[in-house]
Amino acid sequence: MEIEATLSANLAAVRDRLDRAAAAAGRAPGEIRLIAVSKTFGVAHVEAAAAAGLRDLGENRVQEALEKQAATPALPVRWHLIGHLQSNKARKAVGFDWIHSVDSAALLGRLDRAAADAGRSPQLLIQVDLAREAAKHGAPEDEARRIVETSAGCRAVRLRGLMVLPPWSDDPEAARPWFRRLRALRDALQARAPASVRLDELSMGMSHDFEIAIEEGATMVRVGTALFGRRTNPVSIR
Repeated sequence: MEIEATLSANLAAVRDRLDRAAAAAGRAPGEIRLIAVSKTFGVAHVEAAAAAGLRDLGENRVQEALEKQAATPALPVRWHLIGHLQSNKARKAVGFDWIHSVDSAALLGRLDRAAADAGRSPQLLIQVDLAREAAKHGAPEDEARRIVETSAGCRAVRLRGLMVLPPWSDDPEAARPWFRRLRALRDALQARAPASVRLDELSMGMSHDFEIAIEEGATMVRVGTALFGRRTNPVSIR
């Protein structure tokens, strides 16, 4: 099918870019988790991604992702919520394996309670607001510290690291200072974190700048357009 062939070719190109970036940074490609951002694409694309060997899928909206999960229950994939999470959707969100967008200690608490009630144990990242852009979400640095401190008392969820969305630029190099700041913040938070908290993940970099993110220490890159093509209007789930 056309979807499978296109995705296979795109994936080969993305993996080549990832491998080259890792080698240039003196890192092993296996240190970097490739998250295929399937938001707005339908089930056929999700199935094609799994068939191509992709094991991590990223979605922006809770309801859209839950519908895809329900339609593909047997796929051997991990689901990542990479979009903003409203606190009133915490109970539904614990169906994800990873949540990249925790932006307050209050939301962390709601997720922990919901996960405990559901018998789930999602892995969490703090979305940090470094650029203070009005149109974007994320925790200020002081709130990120509170989230780390609070996470030591969680029963079900586990805090694993940080995520950032830099200001958009056509120049991939423009993202480098933001990636460096996130890594430095992670190191500072880890140095003061409770002994039970290990912040070993950095989610940063997308289709146009993930090589820069890898050079700056990314352990997760979120790639959509380079794999699935450009988005137009959202398609139906099926």
